Amino acid sequence: MLSGFTRNKDLRKKSMQTKSLKAQNKEISNPKQQLEVLNLSSFTRFADKLKEANQFPLSTKPLDVFQINIGYMCNQVCEHCHVDAGPDRKEIMDKKTLQECLNAIKKTNVSTVDITGGAPEMNPHFRWFIEELTKLNINDIIVRSNLTIIVSNKKYYDLPDFFKKHQIHLISSLPCYTKENVDKQRGYGVFDASIKALKMLNAVGYGKEHTGLQLDLVYNPGGISLPGNQFALEKDYKRELKELFDISFNHLFTITNLPISRFLDFLIASERYEEYMAKLITNFNPYAVDGVMCKEMISVSWDGSIYDCDFNQMLELKANVPFQYIKDFNEKYWQNRKIVVGQHCYGCTAGEGSSCQGSLVNN
Repeated sequence: MLSGFTRNKDLRKKSMQTKSLKAQNKEISNPKQQLEVLNLSSFTRFADKLKEANQFPLSTKPLDVFQINIGYMCNQVCEHCHVDAGPDRKEIMDKKTLQECLNAIKKTNVSTVDITGGAPEMNPHFRWFIEELTKLNINDIIVRSNLTIIVSNKKYYDLPDFFKKHQIHLISSLPCYTKENVDKQRGYGVFDASIKALKMLNAVGYGKEHTGLQLDLVYNPGGISLPGNQFALEKDYKRELKELFDISFNHLFTITNLPISRFLDFLIASERYEEYMAKLITNFNPYAVDGVMCKEMISVSWDGSIYDCDFNQMLELKANVPFQYIKDFNEKYWQNRKIVVGQHCYGCTAGEGSSCQGSLVNN
Protein backbone atom coordinates (compact mmCIF):
# COMPACT_ATOMS: atom_id res chain seq x y z
CA MET A 1 0.00 0.00 0.00
CA LEU A 2 1.11 3.77 0.44
CA SER A 3 2.14 4.52 3.99
CA GLY A 4 5.84 3.96 3.53
CA PHE A 5 6.22 5.69 0.20
CA THR A 6 9.09 8.17 0.02
CA ARG A 7 8.27 10.39 -2.93
CA ASN A 8 11.07 12.91 -2.44
CA LYS A 9 13.97 11.85 -4.70
CA ASP A 10 16.49 13.87 -2.71
CA LEU A 11 15.52 12.01 0.44
CA ARG A 12 15.98 8.72 -1.38
CA LYS A 13 19.48 9.68 -2.43
CA LYS A 14 20.29 10.54 1.17
CA SER A 15 18.76 7.24 2.26
CA MET A 16 21.15 5.26 0.09
CA GLN A 17 24.09 7.13 1.60
CA THR A 18 23.03 6.80 5.22
CA LYS A 19 24.79 4.37 7.52
CA SER A 20 22.77 1.92 9.58
CA LEU A 21 21.49 2.87 13.00
CA LYS A 22 23.96 0.53 14.63
CA ALA A 23 26.83 2.54 13.17
CA GLN A 24 25.29 5.87 14.15
CA ASN A 25 24.20 5.03 17.66
CA LYS A 26 26.70 3.07 19.76
CA GLU A 27 24.14 2.62 22.53
CA ILE A 28 22.35 0.02 20.41
CA SER A 29 25.01 -2.66 20.55
CA ASN A 30 22.52 -5.44 21.20
CA PRO A 31 19.35 -4.96 19.13
CA LYS A 32 17.64 -7.99 20.66
CA GLN A 33 18.14 -6.54 24.12
CA GLN A 34 16.68 -3.23 22.92
CA LEU A 35 13.72 -5.10 21.45
CA GLU A 36 12.83 -6.53 24.84
CA VAL A 37 12.01 -3.10 26.25
CA LEU A 38 10.20 -1.74 23.19
CA ASN A 39 6.59 -0.65 23.62
CA LEU A 40 4.08 1.27 21.50
CA SER A 41 5.79 4.63 21.97
CA SER A 42 9.31 3.26 21.60
CA PHE A 43 9.49 4.15 17.91
CA THR A 44 9.19 7.82 18.80
CA ARG A 45 11.71 7.75 21.65
CA PHE A 46 14.20 5.61 19.76
CA ALA A 47 14.15 7.69 16.60
CA ASP A 48 14.36 10.93 18.54
CA LYS A 49 17.86 9.98 19.73
CA LEU A 50 19.17 10.80 16.25
CA LYS A 51 19.64 14.43 15.39
CA GLU A 52 18.93 13.74 11.72
CA ALA A 53 15.52 12.34 12.67
CA ASN A 54 14.28 15.47 14.36
CA GLN A 55 10.78 14.65 13.15
CA PHE A 56 8.82 13.69 16.24
CA PRO A 57 6.05 13.65 16.99
CA LEU A 58 5.38 12.98 13.31
CA SER A 59 4.05 16.19 11.81
CA THR A 60 1.36 16.16 9.16
CA LYS A 61 1.65 17.62 5.70
CA PRO A 62 -1.27 18.88 3.58
CA LEU A 63 -3.62 15.98 2.81
CA ASP A 64 -2.80 14.74 -0.68
CA VAL A 65 -3.60 11.01 -0.82
CA PHE A 66 -7.01 9.48 -0.12
CA GLN A 67 -6.59 5.72 0.21
CA ILE A 68 -9.60 3.42 0.38
CA ASN A 69 -9.61 -0.31 1.10
CA ILE A 70 -12.86 -1.36 -0.55
CA GLY A 71 -12.76 -4.97 0.62
CA TYR A 72 -10.59 -7.77 1.93
CA MET A 73 -11.91 -10.36 -0.56
CA CYS A 74 -9.24 -11.61 -2.96
CA ASN A 75 -8.76 -14.46 -5.42
CA GLN A 76 -5.28 -15.08 -3.95
CA VAL A 77 -3.91 -16.01 -0.52
CA CYS A 78 -0.38 -14.59 -0.49
CA GLU A 79 1.90 -15.53 2.39
CA HIS A 80 3.16 -11.96 2.93
CA CYS A 81 -0.24 -10.23 2.75
CA HIS A 82 -0.63 -7.78 5.65
CA VAL A 83 -4.37 -7.55 4.92
CA ASP A 84 -4.89 -11.31 5.38
CA ALA A 85 -6.99 -11.14 2.21
CA GLY A 86 -8.51 -14.20 0.57
CA PRO A 87 -11.59 -15.70 -1.15
CA ASP A 88 -13.30 -16.34 2.20
CA ARG A 89 -13.19 -12.71 3.42
CA LYS A 90 -16.65 -11.13 3.59
CA GLU A 91 -15.61 -7.56 4.46
CA ILE A 92 -16.74 -5.51 1.44
CA MET A 93 -17.37 -1.75 1.33
CA ASP A 94 -21.01 -1.08 0.48
CA LYS A 95 -22.26 1.55 -1.93
CA LYS A 96 -23.38 3.88 0.87
CA THR A 97 -19.87 3.99 2.34
CA LEU A 98 -18.34 4.44 -1.11
CA GLN A 99 -20.62 7.45 -1.60
CA GLU A 100 -19.49 8.80 1.79
CA CYS A 101 -15.91 8.53 0.54
CA LEU A 102 -16.85 10.48 -2.59
CA ASN A 103 -18.49 13.15 -0.43
CA ALA A 104 -15.35 13.46 1.70
CA ILE A 105 -13.06 13.63 -1.35
CA LYS A 106 -15.09 16.53 -2.70
CA LYS A 107 -14.26 18.51 0.45
CA THR A 108 -10.51 18.15 -0.10
CA ASN A 109 -7.84 19.05 -2.62
CA VAL A 110 -6.26 15.61 -2.78
CA SER A 111 -4.38 14.84 -5.98
CA THR A 112 -4.45 11.06 -5.57
CA VAL A 113 -7.13 8.51 -4.77
CA ASP A 114 -5.64 5.08 -4.07
CA ILE A 115 -8.02 2.11 -4.26
CA THR A 116 -6.85 -1.10 -2.67
CA GLY A 117 -8.01 -4.40 -1.19
CA GLY A 118 -7.93 -7.50 -1.30
CA ALA A 119 -8.62 -7.48 -4.97
CA PRO A 120 -10.58 -4.21 -5.26
CA GLU A 121 -12.05 -5.33 -8.60
CA MET A 122 -14.09 -7.95 -6.72
CA ASN A 123 -16.18 -5.29 -4.98
CA PRO A 124 -19.54 -5.33 -6.84
CA HIS A 125 -19.59 -1.51 -6.91
CA PHE A 126 -16.01 -1.14 -8.13
CA ARG A 127 -16.78 0.05 -11.66
CA TRP A 128 -19.48 2.45 -10.51
CA PHE A 129 -17.06 3.94 -8.03
CA ILE A 130 -14.35 4.40 -10.66
CA GLU A 131 -16.80 6.11 -12.98
CA GLU A 132 -17.89 8.47 -10.21
CA LEU A 133 -14.29 9.26 -9.29
CA THR A 134 -13.45 10.22 -12.86
CA LYS A 135 -16.09 12.95 -12.62
CA LEU A 136 -14.02 14.64 -9.89
CA ASN A 137 -10.89 16.73 -10.33
CA ILE A 138 -8.43 13.97 -9.34
CA ASN A 139 -5.01 13.95 -10.98
CA ASP A 140 -4.19 10.33 -10.22
CA ILE A 141 -6.59 7.44 -9.61
CA ILE A 142 -4.64 4.37 -8.52
CA VAL A 143 -5.95 0.80 -8.48
CA ARG A 144 -3.91 -1.86 -6.70
CA SER A 145 -4.46 -4.85 -8.95
CA ASN A 146 -2.94 -8.25 -8.22
CA LEU A 147 -2.94 -8.91 -12.01
CA THR A 148 -4.31 -12.46 -11.76
CA ILE A 149 -7.84 -11.17 -11.16
CA ILE A 150 -7.86 -10.02 -14.79
CA VAL A 151 -7.54 -13.58 -16.10
CA SER A 152 -9.35 -15.37 -13.27
CA ASN A 153 -12.86 -15.13 -14.71
CA LYS A 154 -14.33 -13.97 -18.00
CA LYS A 155 -16.25 -11.19 -16.26
CA TYR A 156 -12.88 -9.50 -15.61
CA TYR A 157 -11.37 -10.02 -19.08
CA ASP A 158 -12.36 -6.51 -20.18
CA LEU A 159 -10.64 -4.81 -17.24
CA PRO A 160 -7.64 -3.64 -19.31
CA ASP A 161 -10.01 -1.74 -21.62
CA PHE A 162 -11.99 -0.41 -18.65
CA PHE A 163 -8.80 0.80 -16.98
CA LYS A 164 -7.64 2.42 -20.23
CA LYS A 165 -10.97 4.19 -20.76
CA HIS A 166 -10.73 5.83 -17.36
CA GLN A 167 -6.95 6.44 -17.46
CA ILE A 168 -6.39 4.42 -14.28
CA HIS A 169 -2.89 4.21 -12.81
CA LEU A 170 -2.20 0.55 -12.05
CA ILE A 171 0.16 -0.63 -9.32
CA SER A 172 0.56 -4.39 -9.27
CA SER A 173 2.53 -6.81 -7.15
CA LEU A 174 5.07 -9.04 -8.87
CA PRO A 175 7.56 -10.06 -6.16
CA CYS A 176 10.07 -11.47 -8.64
CA TYR A 177 10.64 -11.99 -12.36
CA THR A 178 11.08 -15.76 -11.91
CA LYS A 179 8.25 -18.26 -11.74
CA GLU A 180 9.71 -20.21 -8.82
CA ASN A 181 9.93 -17.24 -6.46
CA VAL A 182 6.55 -15.76 -7.37
CA ASP A 183 4.64 -19.04 -7.03
CA LYS A 184 6.36 -19.77 -3.73
CA GLN A 185 5.21 -16.47 -2.27
CA ARG A 186 1.83 -16.03 -3.96
CA GLY A 187 0.64 -19.51 -4.92
CA TYR A 188 0.99 -22.07 -7.72
CA GLY A 189 0.20 -20.67 -11.15
CA VAL A 190 0.29 -17.02 -10.08
CA PHE A 191 3.37 -16.18 -12.14
CA ASP A 192 1.95 -17.51 -15.42
CA ALA A 193 -1.37 -15.75 -14.78
CA SER A 194 0.46 -12.51 -13.96
CA ILE A 195 2.47 -12.67 -17.18
CA LYS A 196 -0.71 -13.25 -19.17
CA ALA A 197 -2.38 -10.26 -17.51
CA LEU A 198 0.66 -8.05 -18.11
CA LYS A 199 0.59 -8.95 -21.80
CA MET A 200 -3.10 -7.98 -21.94
CA LEU A 201 -2.31 -4.65 -20.30
CA ASN A 202 0.61 -4.02 -22.65
CA ALA A 203 -1.67 -4.79 -25.60
CA VAL A 204 -3.92 -1.81 -24.76
CA GLY A 205 -0.96 0.48 -24.13
CA TYR A 206 -0.18 0.12 -20.44
CA GLY A 207 3.51 0.39 -19.59
CA LYS A 208 4.31 1.78 -23.04
CA GLU A 209 6.01 5.11 -23.69
CA HIS A 210 3.90 8.12 -24.69
CA THR A 211 0.54 6.43 -23.93
CA GLY A 212 0.02 8.01 -20.53
CA LEU A 213 -1.13 4.62 -19.23
CA GLN A 214 0.92 4.05 -16.08
CA LEU A 215 1.75 0.48 -15.05
CA ASP A 216 4.02 0.11 -12.02
CA LEU A 217 5.13 -3.12 -10.40
CA VAL A 218 5.87 -3.87 -6.77
CA TYR A 219 8.67 -6.02 -5.37
CA ASN A 220 8.84 -7.40 -1.86
CA PRO A 221 11.51 -9.83 -0.64
CA GLY A 222 10.88 -13.34 0.51
CA GLY A 223 11.80 -14.41 4.05
CA ILE A 224 13.25 -11.87 6.45
CA SER A 225 15.37 -9.94 3.97
CA LEU A 226 15.07 -6.22 3.37
CA PRO A 227 14.55 -4.97 -0.19
CA GLY A 228 17.63 -4.30 -2.27
CA ASN A 229 18.31 -1.06 -4.14
CA GLN A 230 15.12 -0.05 -5.90
CA PHE A 231 16.77 1.42 -8.99
CA ALA A 232 19.02 -1.58 -9.56
CA LEU A 233 16.07 -3.94 -9.15
CA GLU A 234 14.03 -1.94 -11.63
CA LYS A 235 16.76 -2.33 -14.24
CA ASP A 236 16.87 -6.09 -13.63
CA TYR A 237 13.08 -6.39 -13.86
CA LYS A 238 12.87 -4.40 -17.08
CA ARG A 239 15.66 -6.39 -18.70
CA GLU A 240 14.36 -9.82 -17.71
CA LEU A 241 10.67 -9.19 -18.42
CA LYS A 242 11.48 -7.65 -21.79
CA GLU A 243 13.90 -10.36 -22.90
CA LEU A 244 11.86 -13.30 -21.65
CA PHE A 245 8.29 -12.15 -22.25
CA ASP A 246 8.43 -8.87 -24.22
CA ILE A 247 6.69 -7.13 -21.33
CA SER A 248 7.09 -3.43 -20.53
CA PHE A 249 6.20 -1.42 -17.42
CA ASN A 250 6.96 2.05 -16.08
CA HIS A 251 8.42 1.84 -12.59
CA LEU A 252 9.27 -0.68 -9.89
CA PHE A 253 8.57 0.05 -6.23
CA THR A 254 10.10 -1.92 -3.38
CA ILE A 255 8.22 -2.66 -0.17
CA THR A 256 9.45 -3.96 3.16
CA ASN A 257 7.39 -6.79 4.63
CA LEU A 258 5.80 -5.48 7.82
CA PRO A 259 5.36 -7.70 10.88
CA ILE A 260 1.58 -7.80 10.51
CA SER A 261 -0.96 -10.55 9.84
CA ARG A 262 0.35 -13.52 7.77
CA PHE A 263 3.94 -12.33 7.74
CA LEU A 264 3.81 -11.92 11.50
CA ASP A 265 2.41 -15.46 11.77
CA PHE A 266 5.35 -16.69 9.71
CA LEU A 267 7.86 -14.84 11.89
CA ILE A 268 6.39 -16.25 15.08
CA ALA A 269 6.02 -19.80 13.73
CA SER A 270 9.62 -19.80 12.51
CA GLU A 271 10.84 -18.16 15.75
CA ARG A 272 12.39 -15.29 13.78
CA TYR A 273 10.31 -12.38 15.04
CA GLU A 274 13.05 -10.91 17.23
CA GLU A 275 15.62 -11.43 14.49
CA TYR A 276 13.50 -9.56 11.97
CA MET A 277 12.64 -6.72 14.33
CA ALA A 278 16.32 -6.39 15.22
CA LYS A 279 17.12 -6.09 11.51
CA LEU A 280 14.53 -3.33 11.05
CA ILE A 281 15.79 -1.45 14.11
CA THR A 282 19.48 -1.63 13.23
CA ASN A 283 18.70 -0.40 9.72
CA PHE A 284 16.55 2.51 10.89
CA ASN A 285 17.08 5.44 8.51
CA PRO A 286 16.29 8.97 9.76
CA TYR A 287 16.06 10.31 6.21
CA ALA A 288 13.18 7.96 5.44
CA VAL A 289 11.10 9.42 8.28
CA ASP A 290 10.27 12.68 6.56
CA GLY A 291 8.89 10.94 3.47
CA VAL A 292 6.53 8.40 5.03
CA MET A 293 3.11 8.66 3.47
CA CYS A 294 1.11 8.67 6.71
CA LYS A 295 1.97 12.36 6.94
CA GLU A 296 -0.10 13.31 3.90
CA MET A 297 -2.75 10.63 3.57
CA ILE A 298 -5.90 9.18 5.05
CA SER A 299 -6.67 5.46 5.01
CA VAL A 300 -10.32 4.39 4.95
CA SER A 301 -11.33 0.86 5.90
CA TRP A 302 -14.08 -1.18 4.22
CA ASP A 303 -16.52 -0.16 6.98
CA GLY A 304 -15.73 3.54 6.67
CA SER A 305 -13.49 3.81 9.73
CA ILE A 306 -10.38 5.96 9.31
CA TYR A 307 -6.68 5.47 10.03
CA ASP A 308 -3.31 7.14 9.46
CA CYS A 309 -2.23 4.35 7.10
CA ASP A 310 -3.38 0.93 5.99
CA PHE A 311 -0.88 -0.78 8.31
CA ASN A 312 -2.48 0.95 11.28
CA GLN A 313 -5.80 -0.10 9.78
CA MET A 314 -4.84 -3.77 9.94
CA LEU A 315 -3.68 -3.32 13.54
CA GLU A 316 -6.89 -1.42 14.40
CA LEU A 317 -4.89 1.60 15.62
CA LYS A 318 -7.51 4.31 15.16
CA ALA A 319 -6.50 7.79 14.08
CA ASN A 320 -6.16 10.43 16.78
CA VAL A 321 -9.16 12.59 15.77
CA PRO A 322 -12.56 13.25 17.42
CA PHE A 323 -14.44 11.19 14.80
CA GLN A 324 -14.10 7.58 13.71
CA TYR A 325 -15.82 7.31 10.34
CA ILE A 326 -15.39 8.93 6.96
CA LYS A 327 -18.99 10.18 6.95
CA ASP A 328 -17.95 12.62 9.69
CA PHE A 329 -14.68 13.64 8.03
CA ASN A 330 -13.33 17.08 8.96
CA GLU A 331 -10.08 18.06 7.26
CA LYS A 332 -9.24 20.68 9.89
CA TYR A 333 -9.04 18.05 12.62
CA TRP A 334 -7.23 15.66 10.30
CA GLN A 335 -4.51 18.17 9.52
CA ASN A 336 -3.87 18.86 13.20
CA ARG A 337 -3.82 15.26 14.45
CA LYS A 338 -0.93 13.43 16.07
CA ILE A 339 0.01 10.41 13.96
CA VAL A 340 -0.23 7.07 15.77
CA VAL A 341 2.98 5.04 15.61
CA GLY A 342 4.24 1.67 16.85
CA GLN A 343 7.01 -0.86 16.41
CA HIS A 344 5.75 -1.76 12.94
CA CYS A 345 6.76 1.75 11.81
CA TYR A 346 10.36 0.51 11.66
CA GLY A 347 9.28 -1.34 8.52
CA CYS A 348 8.64 1.94 6.69
CA THR A 349 11.88 3.53 7.88
CA ALA A 350 14.44 0.75 7.49
CA GLY A 351 17.17 1.01 4.87
CA GLU A 352 16.06 3.15 1.93
CA GLY A 353 12.49 3.27 3.17
CA SER A 354 9.56 1.21 1.94
CA SER A 355 8.17 2.64 -1.26
CA CYS A 356 4.92 1.08 -1.75
CA GLN A 357 2.73 1.09 0.71
CA GLY A 358 2.22 1.03 -0.51
CA SER A 359 4.13 3.17 -1.64
CA LEU A 360 2.66 3.85 -3.30
CA VAL A 361 1.40 -0.46 -2.05
CA ASN A 362 -0.74 -3.01 -0.89
CA ASN A 363 -0.80 -6.57 -1.25
